[in-house]
Amino acid sequence: MLRYTDEVQAALDEGRPVVALESTIVAHGLPWPENYEIGRALEAAVREHGATPATIAVLGGVLQVGLDARELETMAQAGATWPKTGAADLAIRVARRQNGATTVSATAFIAARAGIRIFSTGGIGGVHRGDGSDVSSDLPTLARTPIGVVSAGMKSILDLPRTLEYLETLGVPVVGFRTSELPAFYTDRSGLALEHRVETAEEAALVLHHHFLLHPGGVLLANPIPKAHALDGPLIERAIEAALADVAEKGLRGKVITPHLLGFVAKATNKRALAANRALAIHNAEVGAQVAVALSRLQSS
Repeated sequence: MLRYTDEVQAALDEGRPVVALESTIVAHGLPWPENYEIGRALEAAVREHGATPATIAVLGGVLQVGLDARELETMAQAGATWPKTGAADLAIRVARRQNGATTVSATAFIAARAGIRIFSTGGIGGVHRGDGSDVSSDLPTLARTPIGVVSAGMKSILDLPRTLEYLETLGVPVVGFRTSELPAFYTDRSGLALEHRVETAEEAALVLHHHFLLHPGGVLLANPIPKAHALDGPLIERAIEAALADVAEKGLRGKVITPHLLGFVAKATNKRALAANRALAIHNAEVGAQVAVALSRLQSS
């Protein structure tokens, strides 16, 4: 059910580093043509640091590992008409020959099936605030999928302490990349200490290499947003509280909550949150490529 672009297939066949990228950030993250530009920017960031990008999506029921320029542009123009697709939705998309923009869980699942061990995204899902039973499928998928996910922690609209505890329960190591504190997506600080920290891509690759030998699941590499692009913590918290009140007033539930919250926060911060989201996503793509290169060298030595 997997189909590869020639570029990705060649890289995998030759043992060269590959970094998976999700497609939801393109289809649902920004309007056209900004979404197409961010998709190209993420792939360029991976290439600039020595790895091959593999943007993952579902095209006509086929699990596509890597998109060519035309396919990326088509998806960006279609935007939200391509439904968000988690790991649990993949069989439906395949059976019905549908298109789908893959979320963190679906991207991680497909990437691991394709033999890709590094996946860079913006922020993963987690436990929602106010409802501990509302848990993103990103977390259990990461627990059973052999992949290293580079992200700026979890989306700050979530209950970060509960999410961190949930990952510990699932046995997913959270490793800070040059930080001893869990980053909080738009900001580099959360007040939540991390037990593990690495300083270099080579050190991260060494941890991932041994983790994959010992465990069937994944690792979260928490990479803070660059300080130059980080937003003020109290500003973001006020925007999130207002967004949560709006969700409660509208009675929203399920998958629509996260995009609604992110959109509300973007408006409340005069779109500064969108600029921060772009900056952290590109930074994660850069770090992911560096780790993929180091991991490739380690595994081939």
